[in-house]
Amino acid sequence: MDIRWEIKSFGDLSNEELYQILRLRSEVFVVEQNCAYLDLDNYDQQALHVMGITEAGLAAYTRLFQPGIKFDMASIGRVVTSPSARRHGFGRELMNVSIAVLHDKWGNMPIKIGAQQYLQKFYESLGFVQSSAMYMEDNIPHIEMIRA
Repeated sequence: MDIRWEIKSFGDLSNEELYQILRLRSEVFVVEQNCAYLDLDNYDQQALHVMGITEAGLAAYTRLFQPGIKFDMASIGRVVTSPSARRHGFGRELMNVSIAVLHDKWGNMPIKIGAQQYLQKFYESLGFVQSSAMYMEDNIPHIEMIRA
């Protein structure tokens, strides 16, 4: 399965792209994870949106923030891969693309994430290190992690 990467600011997203992003995030974070929470948090407008697109549509997504928006460091959030696109390595590729775009856009600086705790080993394999105690967010255990 081939994937192509597109990076856009909020203002450059088409209505269809925004719909696909919000649908994927809802499909995974609300329905699949059985977690009622407000995904539309007024941060999308300040983010760069990284979209992995296959022939079938949006397969993977993150949003990137410069320092001072979500954390004092640059950050990556809403990391998601479509259930239909899993097991192709897109999650790892998505994170590698996101890290490269973030460094290209804002310089080679530390990156902070709020990660679901069950994904700790995945993020460690990408160079992130746990930087906080476990905390609950929307009834899901999370940890903060930093990639220096």
